[in-house]
Amino acid sequence: MYSRRWILTALLASAAVPSCAEAPARSPRPASKPGSAIARSGGSDAIVAAAGLGGTVGFVVMDSRSGKIIEGMNETVAQPPASVAKAVTSFYALDRLGPGYRYATRVVVTGPVQNGRLQGDLVLVGSGDPSLDTDRLGDLAQALAAKGIKEISGRYLAYAGGIPHIDEIDHEQPDFVGYNPAVSGLNLNYNRVNFEWRRGTKGYDISMDARGKRFMPVVSMASVSAVAREAPLFAYKGGKDRDTWTVAQAALGKAGSRWLPVRHPEIYTAEVFATLMRAHGLRLPQAVLIGALPAGAIVAETRSDPLTEVMRDMLKYSTNMTAEALGLTASGADGLKASAAQMQAWAAAKHGISSRFVDHSGLGGDSRISAADMAKAFLAARQGMLPTLLKQQGVRGADGKEIKNHPTRVVAKTGTLNFVSGLAGYVQPTSGKELTFAIFSADTSRRDALSMSERERPPGGPQWTRRARDMQAKLISHWAAQYT
Repeated sequence: MYSRRWILTALLASAAVPSCAEAPARSPRPASKPGSAIARSGGSDAIVAAAGLGGTVGFVVMDSRSGKIIEGMNETVAQPPASVAKAVTSFYALDRLGPGYRYATRVVVTGPVQNGRLQGDLVLVGSGDPSLDTDRLGDLAQALAAKGIKEISGRYLAYAGGIPHIDEIDHEQPDFVGYNPAVSGLNLNYNRVNFEWRRGTKGYDISMDARGKRFMPVVSMASVSAVAREAPLFAYKGGKDRDTWTVAQAALGKAGSRWLPVRHPEIYTAEVFATLMRAHGLRLPQAVLIGALPAGAIVAETRSDPLTEVMRDMLKYSTNMTAEALGLTASGADGLKASAAQMQAWAAAKHGISSRFVDHSGLGGDSRISAADMAKAFLAARQGMLPTLLKQQGVRGADGKEIKNHPTRVVAKTGTLNFVSGLAGYVQPTSGKELTFAIFSADTSRRDALSMSERERPPGGPQWTRRARDMQAKLISHWAAQYT
């Protein structure tokens, strides 16, 4: 049974972060691989032991110029990378697509326009752009309206063949979490729809919309109804072209909103575009999805930012859908596992990295890579653009607080799943030795023991994650003081 406080917290969270379960208060120091000659200082050992995380902690820190390993612990043990995997996806996509690559979403017509009437079909064409939002779709609608089309004689078609349709990234996640949506050639708002509720005199007023900063079109392909139950919090029923949800009425309170995942992003995007066009006086019939793109002329388009900027946002906000779209575009594979396997093969062939990837975002808990191989990947990417795209992390003092104006910068990618926490990146002093590092912590036996209902917020999860992140900060501060 959910507590009311927990339910309200979960409802109001726009993208909840999977957390972890309680670990023992004390834990023996994780053992290094037998025969390992890599040194560890007493400071690093003490920091790991004090965290008391259980499971396995593995790390490696190396000299960025020479690649020489300075310290390591369980450095060859393969562990789940969580969202640190997005860094590998980034330099894979950079290698395959190039930094200037842009996604395009287009409107194509199959006939001439005569006196404001299109003599043919109108086609919304997606290439897999993960950054398309309602405001940009509104700009596309305005560009089309400027062509003077007021009616069409044919059909309204939607083509999403740029990348394959994926129902959800990881089937082991709760179905209502916004960070586990579908992926397709037509994506919108990270494939999430906004659910808003307000209690009235005769029950709840509920709406679904695709809000942006400038436009807020109502959505009908997704619906929610409040039902008299305590649990489950949400229940999903999929249809051919609809997402139907019910929510426990007892959880709603007076008012609120949250984003829900979309399982039919092609229908969602096409419907929102039709709503935006209606505001310009063009009424489109219901969209028909097609699997082959007809010949025609491009009459309007919107392009994404260059790949580097799309990746910068992905690494900053850790958007899973963006990572999957980038990986699928880079590989050209017809499915997520096949695409991840191609990235895995690329990493092995190009950089000698041993890994197992089941996706491009790290959301799937079956991906594995060791701290040593992740650090090797970051070392290989050091001369490229990755260091400039990563989020800056502060160096912290003994009190755990960030030291302002510290001469050393740390740029890194974080990763968090239930019982899993990772961090990898670079320690960059203004002078002296630059370091490349990777830190993984995972208690996979506890993670695997979770039921589906526990995966949103397991008891003790936030405490475990805080200890893991505190350990990471202390290790980095120790290395910055000791080796840079």
